[in-house]
Amino acid sequence: MKNKNIVPTRVEREMRENDFIVSKTDPKGIITYCNPIFIEFSGYQEEDLLGAQHNIIRHPEMPRSAFKLVWDTIQGGKEVFAYVKNMSLDGSFYWVFAHVTPDFDLSGRIVGYTSVRRCPKRSAIATIEPVYRQMCEAEAAAGARDAIAAGTQVLVDLLQKTGKSYEELIFSL
Repeated sequence: MKNKNIVPTRVEREMRENDFIVSKTDPKGIITYCNPIFIEFSGYQEEDLLGAQHNIIRHPEMPRSAFKLVWDTIQGGKEVFAYVKNMSLDGSFYWVFAHVTPDFDLSGRIVGYTSVRRCPKRSAIATIEPVYRQMCEAEAAAGARDAIAAGTQVLVDLLQKTGKSYEELIFSL
């Protein structure tokens, strides 16, 4: 239940070097666990987060195609690392370096996801922010039906230009 009345601000909340934001979701992205640091940075109360879609903290300046990449990867049973700009309840934002992994039951079925986020390097944000901006612009220009493909193409073009895989790019930042 994302609050569409939240107005993004230009106020940034920087994570502390030793902080870890942790959350767990079910296979559909519903939050089942959140640690105190997640509660602090999100600005929500624990009871507002538990049972809510994880996209409750989605910042509008995050490309939809970036989240599609994350979801495709974890639903495929693999871990993913990503830089993510999140939005707090008060409209402020905070950047994280996220490591998202699928959780499996004994028969190998995905039963949820665990996300551990830590303080990102400022140099990485300075590099990834313009890429995300270009992806968002491509998504907006393409329209809703073709938005994800257009944003993804920006990332694919960058990877081809640099000669790196997605993982190589992320870990080089």
